[in-house]
Amino acid sequence: MTAIFKTVPWQVGQLVNGVSTGQIQLPDLQRPFVWPATKVRDLFDSMYRGYPVGELMFWDVSAEGETRGISSSAQLSASHQIIDGQQRLTSLYAAMQGHPVRDEAYRKRRIVISFNPFSERFEVRTPALAKSVQWVEDISTCFTSPIAARKAFLKRCESAGVELSEDEEERVESVFARLTELKNYQFTVVYIQKDVDKKLVADVFVRINSEGVRLKAYDYILTWLSVFWPEGREQIEAFARNSRISPQRASEIAGAPVTWTAQNPYIEIETGHVVRALVAVGQGRGRLQDAYAALQAKDKTTGQVDSSRQEAELEKLRSALPVVTNPVSWTEYVRAIRTAGFRQSANLTSNMNIIYSYVVFLLGRTRYRVELAVLRNLIARWLFMAQLTGRYTGSSESQIQKDLDRISTVDEGDAGGFVALLDEIIGSQLTPDFWEYNLPQNLITSGPGLSPHYQCYLAALNVLDAKMFMLDDRVVDWMDPSQPAVKGTEAHHLFPRAYQEKVLGITDIKRINQAANFAPTDWNTNIRIADGPPSDYWPKLVEERSVSAQWLEKQMYWHALPRDWENMDYEDFLNERRILMAGVTRDAYRLLSGSTVGKTTERVPQVAETIDEPSLAELIESGILAPGDLLDPVAPDWVVDAVINDDGILVIDGMEQFESLKEASHFLGVTNMGGLVFWALETPEGIRPLKELVLGAGRFQR
Repeated sequence: MTAIFKTVPWQVGQLVNGVSTGQIQLPDLQRPFVWPATKVRDLFDSMYRGYPVGELMFWDVSAEGETRGISSSAQLSASHQIIDGQQRLTSLYAAMQGHPVRDEAYRKRRIVISFNPFSERFEVRTPALAKSVQWVEDISTCFTSPIAARKAFLKRCESAGVELSEDEEERVESVFARLTELKNYQFTVVYIQKDVDKKLVADVFVRINSEGVRLKAYDYILTWLSVFWPEGREQIEAFARNSRISPQRASEIAGAPVTWTAQNPYIEIETGHVVRALVAVGQGRGRLQDAYAALQAKDKTTGQVDSSRQEAELEKLRSALPVVTNPVSWTEYVRAIRTAGFRQSANLTSNMNIIYSYVVFLLGRTRYRVELAVLRNLIARWLFMAQLTGRYTGSSESQIQKDLDRISTVDEGDAGGFVALLDEIIGSQLTPDFWEYNLPQNLITSGPGLSPHYQCYLAALNVLDAKMFMLDDRVVDWMDPSQPAVKGTEAHHLFPRAYQEKVLGITDIKRINQAANFAPTDWNTNIRIADGPPSDYWPKLVEERSVSAQWLEKQMYWHALPRDWENMDYEDFLNERRILMAGVTRDAYRLLSGSTVGKTTERVPQVAETIDEPSLAELIESGILAPGDLLDPVAPDWVVDAVINDDGILVIDGMEQFESLKEASHFLGVTNMGGLVFWALETPEGIRPLKELVLGAGRFQR
């Protein structure tokens, strides 16, 4: 049997130069990824000490149009494509050349490693190290011009009054020479031969990457597409990436005009989300493992690939991708989300509810040709139901498969049958018993920001065009993400925390922060409420702000306030208010079911790009955070031990480490909001939301 690979030694200097010129490039079947800076530090430390750091694997073939360079200045076409070792090679290039690279969010980032010639230690660059005379701030200077870097270091020591003996100077020279000799460190490179079939290359890639990280089913599908349909894979990545950025920013990244992106205030689309929609619409499959098996088209008995069946499955995806990524469809679906009353990502607590409701929308629009005004309202109710019942938050793949199977029983083009089926499913979930018994029980929860049922109540206030608590400002304006962030509008306790703790003797934070104890109002009203009991502040608010009996009646209705609520026992108040909140939510849903809702031609506003979420390193560099700081979720009942260590890494529960706030919140299962929104800093004055600190500092604006 012909060997499929050979091994060849490469020096680090040759590898870095190959990346710089473009001879070594990254194939599209590899996922974008850059190591955390601490792993880059450890890589250099291991090389410096002569430890083995693993092999690299190249695919020794040129494939125009199917690779992308690590270096932005690459000039040559690729003759070697990286199959394994992209993280190490990218890190070496970035740290030794001093060039920025694109991270997983397609932003340019510098990886700066500092070096101490006296202790022979490597560290991630910090402001303190940059100021210290004992450290070389950036090791890239040592590889660019070794002699100049050594002289600059010695001169800096002399200027700072650090006198070195001849022996010490000789030792420093020896250490600098050893550092620059890292260019001659040898890697073993495994070459996959030119004539090896792409399917085998993909199989090798999947096996290698499955060893260290558990791949998800959509990763296998993306890998398969990279081999057999690289243009489709690129379109998937572009759609996902551009959901997070404006057309102007997308144009900068692409180097060509981009007139539309899928940017929206609800979800940062990931490639896995697009794959889920793609296989559901194209293959009619909810389970990704089944979709991947269908794409492989292997006979269960012989293991042979049925090429015709494989091509047929691929054609289904080719036909479905323009449907999934259609700008008009996505824009109209976003309008449907707004019709349901949701205004921001925090309102929708499950990304799967968003993605799979989009699948249902697409089927209604393309396969059943439902009139857009009718479909928009129908999907608004479907999403409202999905959020209230957690339809796709558990076994999401099994549930969407059931829904796809039921929808497939309707004849293609039968718009009325499609609408009737969805109405039947919604009605079976949102029964009278659900509104009367289930929803009030579901509202027994603390931390309203993470409660899907409380978020539906807020959406209901938007559908009903409600005003904020004891104000004439609309709730929908308070929640509008296109408006500038205003400190003075947020949710506040109706029974103040201090009153509960000092007078009622309630210290359990979960009882204090029950969702039914919150109402949307402004900061000034909260000051008026202060720490007093409702029986004190409520009559005063009514006297000062009530315009009429009708105005007050609407306030009582919108904010689910029982009669004589200000004199009620706290637990009785919560129980009564949950019932009324469920009633308000039900009324909004019924309004959505009417003929006058959902037919607006309202323009969907583009999301105001206010903050490019910074990394922890950037927050530390700017002085907003520091090693040793303790972070807490904004939701006060969520108990998490999170601290920033000396490496600038967020450590959760003493074990899990993260370089970004978003990754840390995603680890905790929170995907409906960014890290800046989720995390807060512990200060002597109390908890300070990080978003508030960043906005106050005026940094990281796009």
